[in-house]
Amino acid sequence: MTSQTPPDYLLIGHIAHDITPSGPQLGGTVSYAAYTAVAFGLRVGILTSAALDEPLLKHLPPQVEIVNIPAEHTTTFENRYTASGRIQFMYHRAKTLTVDHVPPAWKKARLVHLAPIAYEADPPLVAAFGDSPVCVTPQGWMRLRESDSRVRSIAWETAGDVLPQTRLTILSEEDIRHDPGLEQTFAQLAPLMVLTRGNKGGTVYVQGESHEYATPAVEEIDPTGAGDIFAAALNIALDRLQYPDHAIRLDRAIQIAAYLAAQSVTRRGFASAPTAAEVERAWQLYAGTSYQEAS
Repeated sequence: MTSQTPPDYLLIGHIAHDITPSGPQLGGTVSYAAYTAVAFGLRVGILTSAALDEPLLKHLPPQVEIVNIPAEHTTTFENRYTASGRIQFMYHRAKTLTVDHVPPAWKKARLVHLAPIAYEADPPLVAAFGDSPVCVTPQGWMRLRESDSRVRSIAWETAGDVLPQTRLTILSEEDIRHDPGLEQTFAQLAPLMVLTRGNKGGTVYVQGESHEYATPAVEEIDPTGAGDIFAAALNIALDRLQYPDHAIRLDRAIQIAAYLAAQSVTRRGFASAPTAAEVERAWQLYAGTSYQEAS
């Protein structure tokens, strides 16, 4: 039975069954973002779709409340790396997630994060949460599965409907590698957008005006999930920081998120997710206060 208490952080998107040389692994933006939000001490809800008996669901943090729309198969990916780059395959796709799937109480979530990986989040979801701010990580709206299961990049036809209604949009340069011009197109549509560039930092766009930010230098072991951790941490920090000046709040939030994402690449798997102690450390470094006291 779904809780009647709205979550602090609501994630909407598919978990992924990732095929790897070491066996099946849990993936998907909602998974890494859930671990991150738990580290911030938030009540987390996930609306997803997966096979009813999907064992990977048990790998999510036990504190997270999950609403699973049962599907025949969990969304299943495999990445193959060749001399000419990565080839991605999607062997199965779970069900599309719509407004009707959102539990009534969850429509009052404090923060909402639409995190599609397989064009599964129905675009009208962006307007389903009243005054709750919505963050989107739109990579899943820019890919399509071909008949041979290969994934190709496509135009995001509903970007003009979705982006103006968001508080925060986060994507990576990898997401738009097929069309780098989308950086400026999306920046003109989204009130606040961050384009991440891995260890090279990234670009922040506020009403189309840009500035760069840097990422702490670390020894990288595994970058998997770093972008998802960055996105969730930034979304939460923007909400929790108390600076009345928006520019200062945004700058500090970016630094906190970049710090946590940088720490994540020094570890593998979900061990890359931030700990509560790392959240506290980041808050003290860049906000100058205790996160526990601020929250």
